[in-house]
Amino acid sequence: MKLEKFQKKIDSAGLDPIVKAAFSYYYQQVLQGSTGKLAEDKIRPPQAKNMVSYDDIKLKKPVDLHKLAVIKLNGGLGTSMGLDKAKTLLNVKGEYNFLDIIARQVLDLRKKSNCKIPLLFMHSFNTQADCLSYLERYPQLPLDEVPLDFLQNKFPKIRQDNLLPYEQSDDQKTWNPPGHGEIYMALAITKTLDKLLAAGIEYIFISNSDNLGSVVDEKILGYFAQEQLPFMMEVCKRTEMDKKGGHLAETKDGQLILRETAQCPESEKALFEDIKRYKYFNTNNLWVNLPALQAKLAANGNFLPLSLIINPKTVEGTEVYQLESAMGAAISIFSGSKAMVVQRDRFAPVKKTNDLLAIRSDAYELADDYHLKLAPGVDDAPLIKLDERYYKQVDDFEKRLGEAVPSLKNCTRLEVEGDLYFGKNVEVVGSVKYQAQQTEKIADCVLK
Repeated sequence: MKLEKFQKKIDSAGLDPIVKAAFSYYYQQVLQGSTGKLAEDKIRPPQAKNMVSYDDIKLKKPVDLHKLAVIKLNGGLGTSMGLDKAKTLLNVKGEYNFLDIIARQVLDLRKKSNCKIPLLFMHSFNTQADCLSYLERYPQLPLDEVPLDFLQNKFPKIRQDNLLPYEQSDDQKTWNPPGHGEIYMALAITKTLDKLLAAGIEYIFISNSDNLGSVVDEKILGYFAQEQLPFMMEVCKRTEMDKKGGHLAETKDGQLILRETAQCPESEKALFEDIKRYKYFNTNNLWVNLPALQAKLAANGNFLPLSLIINPKTVEGTEVYQLESAMGAAISIFSGSKAMVVQRDRFAPVKKTNDLLAIRSDAYELADDYHLKLAPGVDDAPLIKLDERYYKQVDDFEKRLGEAVPSLKNCTRLEVEGDLYFGKNVEVVGSVKYQAQQTEKIADCVLK
């Protein structure tokens, strides 16, 4: 059997039996012809009763931060930006990288609340060593009761032509991280879930390390605890800029569900991208009730049967499938889950150098509590589009913007075409499209 070949590979790698069971669950769907698609006739826009607005929250009592832990997803290498190490080691604001800011946010919150709020990172096998080494700069960060990190597992890659294991001399290239939906299984396998519960933790706030807007909000935690919800997702209103990304929906029987881009049938792209029909996208800021998670895991063999995402890739000329899942998909697993509509400032991820430029500029500032915020007088982050021929890779980006970051606090949109270098004292005002006819450098000027 084809499945047995994968199971032997997983056993030979010394992975936990739960990983083997989870992979088998998804692989059998592939053998049965599943495409991982979620068609329009299965879903509809979410009803108002499943949604809550941040602005409408009214708390009956103060929040209890003693029962909270913060988990950051920190497994990405930033390969799309040309990085070969953890993205979070990249300087993002002044002298600070992502890890500096996250650590300082939590330490400041501990000091102000007088609560030992645990901070944990979920690492991949690519990022763990470098990031833990860097975090030694913050010796006060680890706590005795719970670990500072836990490790994501891996799934074997599948050849597209025969659905057998992809093999080659470099064994590491035959595996892939199973998507961040694996976080729940990883919490169980590493016993991190048990340690958190033993430490009195009832709630976890999970978010991406590259989203510096995802800070602990006591008002959101208070609502989550007050309503005794099992699971809650923060969502923002979609704009034209977000239409190609995943969106929130619900099943025909009213259960919230997340549909990722890879799950949309090609024939339904227009409806998928209709921001008037599907108004909200997932920020990947999630609030989870730990006892509810423990019960759900116990009932499902210690992994959650999340929606399958089949991610096609090409590895050194061979077409493969990577089986993945998204952690936000757990919203469909918990009865009574909700989505909270939050302001856009809670979603400031760095996926491209466009985002990096915006955050490094004076359009954003770090507050005294290390929260990343839009600068005073800036209502919306500037929309930035840099010519990918010259700015896509971080090394190329640094070369062209290393001397000085332009002022963008009065900028609404900046589009750069061509090979443009920025010198000192450049200010961008309003909406600007700059086209460099050849390699060019600008300095001491205002672009309008």
